[in-house]
Amino acid sequence: MIAVKVVDASALAALLFAEPEADAVARQLGDSRLVAPALLGFELANVCLIKARRHPEQQSALTAAFELRHQLSIEEVAVDHDDTLALAARTRLTTYDASYLWVARQLGAELVTLDRQLARAEALSRA
Repeated sequence: MIAVKVVDASALAALLFAEPEADAVARQLGDSRLVAPALLGFELANVCLIKARRHPEQQSALTAAFELRHQLSIEEVAVDHDDTLALAARTRLTTYDASYLWVARQLGAELVTLDRQLARAEALSRA
């Protein structure tokens, strides 16, 4: 049985844009079935845009890296916004980050993230 893992934008951006944590993220994801809330594409597009603004000479390479996300076959799912808002309020996360935690909880899946606050909230939810 293939493990299901919820991957957030911080982890996926490290992988796509060859950030220092990319190898660790790749190992953590392994051969899992990847799932994320439907906002993932927006978040990754924003990361790409910010990187391109900082390094305009790398814009075409960054855009090509952004397009690689389609090869990862990440299943994007809708979230319950009411539940996500309540979860964000309880955990002091943004609603964006809480949406990843909400999906992980709904699926009983591991959350793969480089965001310390989100990882802390996820660890507390398992305790």
